[in-house]
Amino acid sequence: MSDQAKLETGGNTYEFPKLSGTCGPDVVDIRKLYAQTGQFTYDPGFTSTASCESGLTFIDGEEGVLLHRGYPIGQLAEHSSFMEVAYLLLNKELPDQSELDEFIYTITRHTMVHDQLRQFYQGFRRDAHPMAIMCGVVGALSAFYHDSTDISDPEQRKIASHRLIAKMPTIAAMAYKYAVGQPFLQPQNDLSYTGNFLRMTFGVPAEEYEVIPAVEKAMDRIFILHADHEQNASTSTVRLAGSSGANPFACTAAGIACLWGPAHGGANEAALNMLHEIGTPDKIPHYIERAKDKNDPFRLMGFGHRVYKNYDPRATVMQKTVREVFDALDVKDPVFETALQLEEIALNDDYFKEKKLFPNVDFYSGIILSAIGFPTTMFTALFALARTVGWVAQWNEMISDPGQKIGRPRQLYTGPTQRDYVSIDKR
Repeated sequence: MSDQAKLETGGNTYEFPKLSGTCGPDVVDIRKLYAQTGQFTYDPGFTSTASCESGLTFIDGEEGVLLHRGYPIGQLAEHSSFMEVAYLLLNKELPDQSELDEFIYTITRHTMVHDQLRQFYQGFRRDAHPMAIMCGVVGALSAFYHDSTDISDPEQRKIASHRLIAKMPTIAAMAYKYAVGQPFLQPQNDLSYTGNFLRMTFGVPAEEYEVIPAVEKAMDRIFILHADHEQNASTSTVRLAGSSGANPFACTAAGIACLWGPAHGGANEAALNMLHEIGTPDKIPHYIERAKDKNDPFRLMGFGHRVYKNYDPRATVMQKTVREVFDALDVKDPVFETALQLEEIALNDDYFKEKKLFPNVDFYSGIILSAIGFPTTMFTALFALARTVGWVAQWNEMISDPGQKIGRPRQLYTGPTQRDYVSIDKR
């Protein structure tokens, strides 16, 4: 704790303690603001409000920094694996080899879903959005796993966390298979977490599925880069739902519902749609000029970021990954050539450099996922798959916090003041 923050209102001066974290700006503790002053703060979107204390992820948007438990995202994406990052987020420290082996073994043995849950999919239309299916199926998990819904039991919380991380690839792959009319594939325990997901998504019973190493590595990096991102909308939703004591399956389903919104999880799909609109590289200059025109509704999607006012640190990793995937799959689609040329032009254009409109992780991930073969409707489902690790880590942290309270935001009421009821014949 550092010095006090002073507030003068109504002719009185009040002091509130400042709290200091290990990184980032100090925060003013206003928990006693209403009791002392009779006033609330007004902060739509909570953009200036710290809703919790967390030790998972730190972002410095001005400097382009993203740390998981202190480790830079670039180092984790380059040298680690999604399973190792998942362990880190859940357990605060990187594992040694035996700990990692045990964790992978546990997750691998939880990847199958209850056979009755498979019938759940038959209730959806074939053209149902994968996120609609995932909301329903993940929420239904609590009806099948009663032995891990007591949130006061640390062991049950741990089991529920493992189940969610393990079953999410299976649930997402089944959503894809149901949409295309192909049979579900059971998990295969000798494959990696990411390799297993690729096989369950694109494999068929008629032949063996060959996991392409470059594609497997690219997907693993995408999962790492989307694992957690501080107190974003969906994470805050998971925490808010969890603050009421709801089980982790229901909380995760709430997070999926929030992520489904186009302002949160749909940015990579929007970026890919933009590239299809541009079409070919020769049209890029025309669209660049349109993007600079304030009176033109066209905007370059996948450039700039609400949090990162500098270069998105996750995008640096994806630049290299895009080219590795294109080489491995021998990609020839002109849309992908358009993406690479648009990236080069934007990075060297003074207008974009001045506005700090650099390519972000959504620009690259959408290109990669499309090249691998995922339809755009699956993009947000893959985001949810990866973010589940962050959601359950944040949820566990919240439940373990002795100062945790049920979420109850205040409001600035602007409706009618009290008035008397008038009978219908006198209105």
